[in-house]
Amino acid sequence: MKNVSRAELPVVVIGAGPIGLAAAAHLVERGLDPIILESGDQAGDAVAQWGHVRLFSPWRYNVDEAARKLLTRTGWAEPDADELPTGAEFIADYLLPLAETPEIASRLRRNTRVLAVARDGADLTRSLGRERRGYRVRTINQDGRVEDVLARAVIDASGTFANSNPLGVGGLPAVGEQDSSDFISGPLPEVLGADRAAFAGKRSLVVGMGHSAANTLLALIDLAAAEPTTQVTWVIRGGSARRLFGGGEDDALPARGHLGIKLQQAVENGQLTLVKRVSIEQLTPTSGGLLVTGTEREEAFEVEVDVVVNATGFRPNLEMLREIRLDLDPVVEAPSGLGELIDPNHHSCGTVSPHGERLLRHPDDGFYLAGMKSYGRAPTFLLATGYEQVRSIAAALAGDQEAADLVHLDLPETGVCSSDLQDEDQSEAESCCAPATC
Repeated sequence: MKNVSRAELPVVVIGAGPIGLAAAAHLVERGLDPIILESGDQAGDAVAQWGHVRLFSPWRYNVDEAARKLLTRTGWAEPDADELPTGAEFIADYLLPLAETPEIASRLRRNTRVLAVARDGADLTRSLGRERRGYRVRTINQDGRVEDVLARAVIDASGTFANSNPLGVGGLPAVGEQDSSDFISGPLPEVLGADRAAFAGKRSLVVGMGHSAANTLLALIDLAAAEPTTQVTWVIRGGSARRLFGGGEDDALPARGHLGIKLQQAVENGQLTLVKRVSIEQLTPTSGGLLVTGTEREEAFEVEVDVVVNATGFRPNLEMLREIRLDLDPVVEAPSGLGELIDPNHHSCGTVSPHGERLLRHPDDGFYLAGMKSYGRAPTFLLATGYEQVRSIAAALAGDQEAADLVHLDLPETGVCSSDLQDEDQSEAESCCAPATC
């Protein structure tokens, strides 16, 4: 491999979710050779964790164009453009068939987790000749075997779903949070299915103000109707849940608007307890459950529960990129050129401008964050945005900068995300194309 030039090496794509597979499809279309590294045992492994949840966006916004071309050659039957798939249907009807196309299947390595990315032969501090060097991607497989993959470029589309924000105040874990992991659920448990026993007849605390929280809360309300001893408490850090209640019947995505209407009605009807301006400071396992303490409007807050659902949003894993020269926005940890366009203090998904390779560049040429991970901590990501990102990146890597710069998105005129992100504490929202919000 030492005698192989950088230009002869493949492009490594990290993650075989919708954006990673789309990146591979665009690279193949451009005549480039991708290698896709997926930590799970199937494409869309992260999506499978919320397979029971229905997306808000119909199929017309969920299929990448280059991927469609690969699928069409296999005789694939495209789903009805107006239907809303569940996560499981999204995998079965799109991601798995795409992963099984000859062009993708031969390049996909499952059960392969990326440990680190670096310039080949140059650590973070070395500048001399850096631009001539490719990348070394260190991986580990399910058997514990470590292998380095050399690449001319790297597209990190590994997402953020595996990295929930902590429950504590100020972006820090609550005291005792790590020791309380047995009591803490992920953002989208299958309350009415596989995880029913963990919630039925139990005291549940849902923390967060995104659509993942809303889906879980409504499922818990349905569970409580069947299991009357089930108790549901919902806490938010801000002073209003108006943003999550959304645009109602005027929402550009009717399914999302209906979700907000149902949740607001549940609060008004007393089917769940909503507590505002809560800061969680400590979690303490007790003989009777988990004691959650902190402040509520600067007064003491205390509740004992059996399970806490952490729906506080996500953040990127940057540890594996310590040897890469990144230029990140200090607020949202996205590429700096993109940061001001997606800052949730000023933007919703519907107000983010189309963007491509130029805004996604980092000081280390040929390295890109794409998809959810490119948005860092911002909850304003759209699936269609990720598809356009990787189309532009593939064009640039193929030497077609003109095509890379022609970025556009075909979305509803009213946008397809919450239009009111000026309420307090956007940190509790998850991405507009995170589970249940595409």
